[in-house]
Amino acid sequence: MVSKELPFTQEKIKEIIAEHPTPFHLYDKKGILENARKLKEAFRIVNGFREYFAVKALPNPYIMNILKKEGFGVDCSSLAELILAERTGIVGENIMFSSNDTPAEEFMKAKELGAIINLDDISHIEYLEEVAGLPELVCCRYNPGSLKKGNAIIGNPEEAKYGFTREQLFEGYRVMKDKGVKRFGLHTMVASNELDPGYFVETSRILFELVADLSRELDIRFDFVNLGGGIGIPYRPEQEAVPYEKIAEGVRDAYEANITSNGLHPLNVYLECGRVITGPYGYLVTTVRHLKHIYKDYVGTDASMANLMRPGMYGAYHHITVPGKENEEPTHLYDVTGSLCENNDKFAIDRLLPEISRGDILVIHDTGAHGHAMGFNYNGKLRSAEILLNEDGSFRQIRRAETVEDYFATLDFQGLDEI
Repeated sequence: MVSKELPFTQEKIKEIIAEHPTPFHLYDKKGILENARKLKEAFRIVNGFREYFAVKALPNPYIMNILKKEGFGVDCSSLAELILAERTGIVGENIMFSSNDTPAEEFMKAKELGAIINLDDISHIEYLEEVAGLPELVCCRYNPGSLKKGNAIIGNPEEAKYGFTREQLFEGYRVMKDKGVKRFGLHTMVASNELDPGYFVETSRILFELVADLSRELDIRFDFVNLGGGIGIPYRPEQEAVPYEKIAEGVRDAYEANITSNGLHPLNVYLECGRVITGPYGYLVTTVRHLKHIYKDYVGTDASMANLMRPGMYGAYHHITVPGKENEEPTHLYDVTGSLCENNDKFAIDRLLPEISRGDILVIHDTGAHGHAMGFNYNGKLRSAEILLNEDGSFRQIRRAETVEDYFATLDFQGLDEI
């Protein structure tokens, strides 16, 4: 069973709250670093391995810089993420740019930065050439269709909007070769929050076999294969973390069976994980504002779905700890809620917890990916601060909380008289 203990004490969280009122997201730098190094160590047996951190999971330059120092690249999917990478000092082929329905300005920015451009559709070859010119290196995203089963979050590949078919890949790479593209990559991403290590090994086998077929038929050389991301995390206490070593060993074996044994030129193997890198090391810290007893018992907090969308959007489970009451029996059944005018604004439904009092602190686990990043302003709610907890117990604010002035900054009240 996975431990859901906190990397900080009740005293420490009260110290942080004294400077930064709840709600806020707190990130454990020590945990992130140890996990990043564990991933690198497991995959050093895989040829040319590199992780491109999925910025969408936690788009904060402090986190990106921590991972940059560990040798990670970044996976970007928008203009803002490209600029965030640039301003963090991450450029060139340290950026993997994977987007869809891509506007011209994003292709142009990616080309300007020297990023690896990962095309989502065969029509984008002509479009990229038209708006920015084809670079020397181009990657294409593969949708394996019925060859690969998806999972609940992304869905089955045949119903997903992403990627080339197999036939389109052969045509697309042939067109690009004829247009002077010299270097090629192949990418796929068909699952999210998957806990079965075999799933990723099977994905690698499919891609390596496809590389062998493409290389033979088109006489082209691949620089890399990007296996995508999607490695899950144990949100529930009874779940186990995915063993990196098992994935790495399976990928190595699939590489040797399909790349090495076919005499193909060595290629690099990349991942673009986000959730598994930072997810378990983030916490939404909130204070109990009200207790309500009607047909059910409700714990009302000063956070809301605007701070953490996943439970309301997906029905996702996030563990909850009450600092100071860790050793008390969970004898009370609660719905833990926010204050949005939406009944799905709930962090937990029918959750057994110790008896809660107004003013108690709640720590919601595993919010280090797709937590703050998915925030929004419905009901005029303001997005929270982000705090980094350092290895020595010190802490610093790495994103301030939004203010009412921020919320109104994009409105022009002076124009009202003109209507």
